[in-house]
Amino acid sequence: MTFVRPAYFYLSGFSNIPNTRYYYVFLCFLYIFTVIGNVFLLLVICLVKSLHTPKYMIVFNLALTDLCCSTAVIPKVLDTFLFDRRYIVYEECLAYMFFVFFFGSLLSWTLVTMAYDRLIAICVPLRYHSIVTKNAISAMLLFSWLFLLSMLAFTVGIIDRLSFCGSLVVQSFYCDHGPLYRLACNDKSLNKIMAYVVFIVILCIPLILITITYVCISVALSRIASREERLRALKTCTSHLILVVIFYLPLVVTNIAAVASSIHPNTRILNSSLTHTVPALLNPIVYSIKTEEVLNAMKKIF
Repeated sequence: MTFVRPAYFYLSGFSNIPNTRYYYVFLCFLYIFTVIGNVFLLLVICLVKSLHTPKYMIVFNLALTDLCCSTAVIPKVLDTFLFDRRYIVYEECLAYMFFVFFFGSLLSWTLVTMAYDRLIAICVPLRYHSIVTKNAISAMLLFSWLFLLSMLAFTVGIIDRLSFCGSLVVQSFYCDHGPLYRLACNDKSLNKIMAYVVFIVILCIPLILITITYVCISVALSRIASREERLRALKTCTSHLILVVIFYLPLVVTNIAAVASSIHPNTRILNSSLTHTVPALLNPIVYSIKTEEVLNAMKKIF
């Protein structure tokens, strides 16, 4: 059989929806505020020494990941659809896919690291400073970066062994893994396996770990006699819980809908685009408003 590697792919975006340009302009403004919010949060953490703690190392990693994830998605989306440059070079498409998946998965595992921080803080508060150290958090974050980098490099790399002899239209707003590898004509079983592996690693395992964490936190809080102390301890988790809901809920709903019934490509594109952009905008707002330490640090700077 002749092996076919295309020179380009075509990103379809939304189909049969009028005035979609307004949606892309909305994403443009979303990106501007995302950059401002996350850069501001990064500067606050860097400039205020009282925030140079393991907890805020995780928050710093979250803000950096948000910034990179939005930058990987939105500028290219605007270039593709606002200026109607829907043809994307083969190699550029694979790089695009890698960075979107990498920073999205890194965001997911950063939320797991945050859950671990809250677990130790509430369940074993007397040993918190001896367990949650800068070295321990650095090791956890570094492992996440390296492991996800390796896994996603392999996942994207094996697309290079596929032959595309039919349609080159990717039914998405970016070079999404599923819609792209399904266009191949030769054996794509390994790509399908890796799609399930990535889904489990990015979504299922983090969600299970976070759920277990909050079950343990709930048990620990139930043993606290004073209602005021329970509320005070729970208040330290609210920012993290808000971030978890914002990030995971759209992903879970979309995947359940896709399994339970056929989901329209436009719905999938809308949900996916907002999932990659809205959390990155809201995360710095949540951590600026809901966290007393950050509010005090902002007052110091101003």
